[in-house]
This record gives sequence, structure tokens and C-alpha cells, in this order.
Amino acid sequence: VAFLMIQAVVGALSGVIASMGLGGGFVLLIWLTLHDGMPQREAQGVNLLFFLPIALISVIMHIRAGFIDKKLVISLIPGGILGAVLGTVASSFLGNDLLRKIYAVFLPWVYAWTRESSR
Repeated sequence: VAFLMIQAVVGALSGVIASMGLGGGFVLLIWLTLHDGMPQREAQGVNLLFFLPIALISVIMHIRAGFIDKKLVISLIPGGILGAVLGTVASSFLGNDLLRKIYAVFLPWVYAWTRESSR
């Protein structure tokens, strides 16, 4: 029971952060890999599936609030699809250890970049 409650809290935190556009996937990935001991590639798959319903609800709410520039989104979709294909193919050739290291480098870089750009 306690395990399910903790998982629910982690899911809720990830959902809140994701719906704010702040990348809630990092919370879930860290939880799944460090706490649950899940391999990085499997955690990425769980993360993607987890965020489908969260993203759908968030998109509907953001559209209703007028927060989405539909023309901009349409212009970004082709590159996003290409990136998804390339990233999935690339990750299939990389081992879990290398994926974890890439992720470990990526998070502080994003933090530093967003912190610097907010000044």
C-alpha cells in the first residue's frame, strides 16, 4: 500500500510539472532508474507511455486557455517527428549505461541554460 501511495505521489508530481511545460519526465525517469532500479531504456518507454494521457489533458486545457500558438506548433511538428525517430534509433544502439550518462550530463546543461536565459 505504501509503495502504491509513493508511486501515486511521484506520478502526480510528474504530471503537475509536465502540465506546466517544465519537463515532468525528468522526475519520473529519475524515480524509475534510481529508486526502482529500472534500466534507462525501459524507463524512457514507461515515461513516454505515462505522458500520453497527461499530455492530452494538458493540451486540451492549454488550448481552452489560449496558451497554444497553433501555427508555431504545426511548424515544429515535422522536426519533432524526425527527432523522435532519430532519437529512438540512436537509443537502440546505445547501452543503458551510456544513456544514463548522456541523461546525467543533459540535465545540468538544461538547468544552466534555462537559468542563464532567464536573467
